[in-house]
Amino acid sequence: MITDALLPEYDHEMGTTRRLLDRVPAAEFAWKPHDKSMSLGQLADHVSRLASWTGMILTSSMFDMDTAGDLTPKPPASPAALLATFDESVAAARAILASKTDAELLAPWTLKRGGQEVFTIPRLGAFRSFVLNHTIHHRGQLSVYLRLKDVPLPSIYGPTADEP
Repeated sequence: MITDALLPEYDHEMGTTRRLLDRVPAAEFAWKPHDKSMSLGQLADHVSRLASWTGMILTSSMFDMDTAGDLTPKPPASPAALLATFDESVAAARAILASKTDAELLAPWTLKRGGQEVFTIPRLGAFRSFVLNHTIHHRGQLSVYLRLKDVPLPSIYGPTADEP
């Protein structure tokens, strides 16, 4: 089954992401590296919620961005709240993913905007793009934010200057 290969990858990436989120200092939630950038708190909030897209992707055949409401990340209330949001999102997503058959993962999923199709790909591809790859992308951004604030970085795919 596809999930036999995907779940260990998911667990590894989410564990790595949690270690990084655990280092986000509340005192720096409002900090931004640039006026056009999200704040550290907003970015951390976004990363903490990305796994929650799993249900929308793996239990429906379509998503229209214009019906999503406000998706703007908000600074978390506290580091503990940030981790709680992440843990809940990750656990719920894992349960959904583990319950899916190969046929369900390979079923088409469509992204729309304003009723217009943007693209259609298998649900598995949408999950990898919008959950795994999106998390990894923003985790990279978050590691740069933390480095700029002199926060020691955990190992991600190997040693860091802080954890050899």
